[in-house]
Amino acid sequence: MRTKISKTLLAAAATVALYVPGAAFAAGSHEGGHGHAGAMAFGEPGQLSEAGRTIEIVMGDNYFESEKLVILAGETVRFVVKNEGEFLHEFNLGTTATHAEHQKEMMTMMEHGMLTATGVDKGMMKMDHGSTGMSGHVHDDPNSILVEPGKTLELVWKFAEATDLEFACNVPGHYDAGMMGEIEFAAPGTAGS
Repeated sequence: MRTKISKTLLAAAATVALYVPGAAFAAGSHEGGHGHAGAMAFGEPGQLSEAGRTIEIVMGDNYFESEKLVILAGETVRFVVKNEGEFLHEFNLGTTATHAEHQKEMMTMMEHGMLTATGVDKGMMKMDHGSTGMSGHVHDDPNSILVEPGKTLELVWKFAEATDLEFACNVPGHYDAGMMGEIEFAAPGTAGS
């Protein structure tokens, strides 16, 4: 089942997210967070040459097509992610806990103008934000891509052992609106998206 949310509701949620009192967060990162290019408990960036298959993901306002992915432990997958919506969306692999932490960071980036409802201010992302408490907040997580409306990006990921994982959009308000899906680990020979 695919859930669509009206553009007006999404725009209102994005605007409200910008003005939530007390939502300023200290700079920092979670395990494998911003700026970490290494392995995480659930995997690491993969090499395109090692990808055993490609999974195409379509994002809209505010849904993913597919809502569930079946992956093999140890498998390297090339994700081709297309944003057919009118808003900025994220494809992020992680646990419920890492998504919760990442949502705080995304909120801070939005509050400081690095992200808008429809895009990324690449100039703001490159600036030194030490004076704003944003030092180190650059959206360069190896397990995540931000996809602007009408764009297609790729992410290659080598999954570790089976664990509880989700794929999600952590742009403020999107995860809460249901823009997430389950990753199920399958026995060898049974994987399929």
